[in-house]
This record gives sequence, structure tokens and C-alpha cells, in this order.
Amino acid sequence: MIKKISLPVILLASLLFFTTSCEDYLDVNENIDAPAAVEGYLYLAGIQQAYNGMYWDVRATGPLTQMMGTSSYTTFATHYYSAGSDAGGEMWRFIYWLQGMNLENLINQSVDNEEWTLAGIGMAMKAFSWDQMTKYHGELILKDAFVPGLLSHRYDYQDTVYTAVRNWAYKAIEYLEKPDPINYGTKISANDYIYKGDKSKWIKFAYAVIANNLASLSNKSDFTTKYAQELINAANKSFQTFADDATVTVGGGGAAAAQSAYNNFWGTFRGNLSRVYWQHEYAVQVFTGSVPRYDESTGNKIAAVPANTYYPYELAAQQIICDTLVSQTGRYDPRVAVKLATIDDPNYENLSNISHIKRRKYYGGATTGFTGPIGQAPSYYGRNSSSAYAGTPTVPAHDGSGRWLYRDNAPYILMTCAQIKFCLAEAYFKMGMKTEAFAAFKAGVRADLDFTANYITPGSAGKPEGGDKITKATFTTLATEYATGPYVDGLPSADFSLSHIMMQKWVSLYPWGACEAWVDMRKYHYDLAYTGDYPASGNGWTLQTVTHKWDSNPAKVFKGLYLLPAEVQGRRTAFNTFNEGSPCYRIRPRYNSEYMWNKPSLESLKPISGLAPNYQCSIPWFAYPGAMPLQ
Repeated sequence: MIKKISLPVILLASLLFFTTSCEDYLDVNENIDAPAAVEGYLYLAGIQQAYNGMYWDVRATGPLTQMMGTSSYTTFATHYYSAGSDAGGEMWRFIYWLQGMNLENLINQSVDNEEWTLAGIGMAMKAFSWDQMTKYHGELILKDAFVPGLLSHRYDYQDTVYTAVRNWAYKAIEYLEKPDPINYGTKISANDYIYKGDKSKWIKFAYAVIANNLASLSNKSDFTTKYAQELINAANKSFQTFADDATVTVGGGGAAAAQSAYNNFWGTFRGNLSRVYWQHEYAVQVFTGSVPRYDESTGNKIAAVPANTYYPYELAAQQIICDTLVSQTGRYDPRVAVKLATIDDPNYENLSNISHIKRRKYYGGATTGFTGPIGQAPSYYGRNSSSAYAGTPTVPAHDGSGRWLYRDNAPYILMTCAQIKFCLAEAYFKMGMKTEAFAAFKAGVRADLDFTANYITPGSAGKPEGGDKITKATFTTLATEYATGPYVDGLPSADFSLSHIMMQKWVSLYPWGACEAWVDMRKYHYDLAYTGDYPASGNGWTLQTVTHKWDSNPAKVFKGLYLLPAEVQGRRTAFNTFNEGSPCYRIRPRYNSEYMWNKPSLESLKPISGLAPNYQCSIPWFAYPGAMPLQ
């Protein structure tokens, strides 16, 4: 499973991520292939740039959360995949291998040298990485991970990993708060692509890891007595504005970049978001306030009267994010103009025309086909084409512009203030502190509006060459109207619900945070209708279908969400029989590691063996109300 990375690879990674000049680490009198030591700061850039692997795996979790449709990762979109592929295994790879011993060495030698800033940064990153990995995969190899000489590695159950994550985060804070006797000069600031060596922000980051970790436990039966207050304490010491957001700077440069990987994984140059991925119809419904109403006796959508081409179905009476009455102030959510793609205004002639912007049309695709219920989803770059680059009208083979987070030089997003504020709001809500929850909810929406605006790079009027189809100034005007309107400040406190918190969080995570959005969907069991502690065969699903709570049910969290085998229009496709009726609850460990030579350890896992064809359906500890049943 674990490969100990060699020192030459460490140095190569440092070179690849343009961290320092040669004289920092080359000496003709030393063997450069086996130096006596590598200074701690030289590890930083390679460790941080490995986080681009999280975007790789959004290709799996984006479809699982109905943020994305795909014709590429269709096995994830349909909740079944076998153990015979490394698809969806990048997080396993970069945390165990690319970061792996590099991160362990950074932490250990920094502690030995009393380089507390470096040690704290390293420990904070370790806590964050492992928190993401256990939520994604479930059980992990923790105690055996980096033990020399082992030929097999035993797994640790998730409750053990969760405790370790928070312990590492608290240790990071302890290190970062120590007086640092080392004068680093620019060694950290020039190599830290997240916070440029700002200790105060790294401390907030560590607290954010704790809050984010605990938020995944919010549906456990002992959450309010065991975890909620710790979450609240950590969240209030963590991110306070979008300026605290954790992002990894990306160089960009398109074809001029020295390495392709200097460009964002989702940028136009690398082309990973061509038409094999697209915005899902559910995302469009949520962002435009057009979640349809279903006839609960048949599961069919109800035709709109009078007929309407763009809104052909009657809309649900309760929309959570916004609605279609865009002529009324505050009912239009401007994030749709930035986060979703549209082919309207192809020549960028209405970047500041509010009336035109509000009336643009957005189309989402189905789960595995880009033709949705009312039209075809465009590419993420806002073009209708089988290629990310060609379109209508014709543009150069690579225009370099992209848009929002889909630009060559857009940063990788790790955690945001909005995300943490919604974690805080959920904890307050679960504790019955509705006033505090409402305040945190409003702060979360405002933080996401600020986050969204921060990465707007508008296109040029009259030119079909890419960029955002709205100016920052226009977005800010509309954002102010929305924040003070009926879905945020003006939302009646009597109507304020858990759905408002969790669906706004889902919007704030779109699509970069699909892994965290999937945590929320799993801990609320995809809003399946079941009795008892958690769903099971015959109580939430059968071999042919899953049973969802209807949107009219106040207990349903994600309004409009129905998985593929649901008995509703457009979703009547059964899961693979190997799932035994269950939706997916975890991603298998990386094939080219565990399934190649660590099979005995996988086989011993309970309650479902890691070698079983339905291991991906094994519910992780964080989603059980109590202890994980290991019989």
C-alpha cells in the first residue's frame, strides 16, 4: 500500500513546483542523489501541490452528489463500481504516497529541530488530509501506515482515525502557538502556497479541520452531548471571513507553462472538464429555484399550466435557495451566473445588464447523458460542443480564459469560511439554539457570496473568448439584494429549517467541495425513507428501488434529491445487482495497492468485507447513529 518516496523524488518535486533557487540545495561536494538531510521547507511546495488530487476525485463524488453528470465515471454516477480500477483512487495515492513520508519527514525533523512553525503547518496539513481520506474511504491503514519492513498493513476503524485527526489538529495548534526560535527569512513564505507562512491563519485552519471533522458526526445520537460544543468552540476560533479561506495557489500559464501540471486541473488547457462532465439537472433546479413538484401517488412531475417551454413542470411550493420570480428584488441568486454554465450571451455583450443576466437560461444533464429533461447541458466553459475548446461561435483551439474556478490559474479550494459557518449553523440548530443557528447561516451565505465574487474574471464585451459572463460590480449589487432578500435575511425565523442550512452549504461547496457534500448526503442517508437507526434492505431500499422521503416531508433535508432507482420520473433505473439495492457509501481503497497485495487485511473488514462486491455500500462509522456494528 505505502511506498516510501525517495529523496531524489522529493527534490524533483521541489524543482517541479518552482520553490527555490538551485543554491538552496545543490552542492557539488555532496552526493545530490543521497544528501545527508533535506531542509524542512523544501518539502512544502510538493506536499501542497499534491492537493490537486482532490479535484481528480471530484470526478467520482461530483456525480455521486448530483452536482455533475458524466459519461466517463458512469460507474460512480450509478453507485456501483468494481475493485478492478484506480479510478477514484487519487486521494489514496497522494496522501499515502505523494505526501506520505515527505510529510512525515517534514513534521518529525521540524519537531527535532524545534522549528515549530514548520512542524505546525505540517501537522495541520496531515490532519486535513487524513480527515478527507477517511470520509472518502472509511477504514484506513493508520497505525501500520509508515512502519518500515511490513509486507501487509492492518486497517484501523474510522472512530480511531477520527480521534487521530483531531489530536493532530490540536497538536498543530500547540506547535504554532509556541515561540519559534528560528529565523526562516523567506523560506516558508516563498514555499507555502496556501498561507505564505501566516501562523495566525494556519491556526484558524487547524481549528477549521476540527470543526469540519466533527460536523460529519452531526446525525449521531450522541452529537449534542459529545461533539457539538467542541465543534462550536473550534468553529468560533477558525475562519471568520472569506479572506481566511484555504486555497492552493496555482501558477497557470497555459501552453507557456513549463509543466502542464502548473495549470489548474479544471482549466481549459488541461481539458479535464470537457463534455464528459457537465452540470447535473439537480444542480440547475437548486440554483434556479425550479425544483419540480411530484405527484406523490405516481412519482411523475406535474405538467405546468399554462404550458411553459423552459419551466415545463409545476414547481414545488417551497424552494430553499431562490425562486423564479426574478423581477422581484432579492429572489434571484447571482451565484448561478458564476457557478453554472450557460450558452446565453455568447459574445459577452451583457456583462452588466441585470435584466438580461436574470433571464439567462440554464440547462442540466442527466446522470450519464448530457441531455436533461428540458435541454442539453453545455460544457463547464459555457459552450455547446463535444470539446471544451471549440464552440458556437468558433474560438481559438485554446483561448486560455476559462471562467471562475475553471481557469488555468484558478487556485485549488480546500476549505472556506462559508463551509465552516454552515457547520456551525448545523451544530447550533441541533442543539436547539435557533437564533445562533440563523446568525451563522446568514454569515455562511454572505461568506459564499464573497468567495464566489473573489474569483470572477469577466470576459471582454463583444468577444466570444471565455471568462465570466458577469462583472464583479454587477454580481456584488445582486449579491447584496439576495442577502437582504427573502431567502436569507428576510427568511422568516419560523420557516428556517435544517434544509436551509444544508442546501446552502451544498451550493457553497459546488462543485469543488463535492467530497464534503457527499459526507452530508450520506450522514442523512440520502433522505431515504426508513425506520430504525439506519436504512437497510427492505427498509429504505429493495433490489429494484430506493424509497425516498417526499419533498413535502419536513424531515427531508435535500429537497428535490432523488437517487436513480427512486420511483419518480427520470430516476427509474435500478442499481447494479451487486449493490443489493443499497446506494454507495464509500470509495474503495486504491486498486493498484490494496487489491494487488493487501487482500487479507481488506477481507477482514466488518461488517462488509473489503473483498465483497458490495463493499462500496458499507456504511461508515460517521453515518451510524451509534457504534459501528462489527459482528
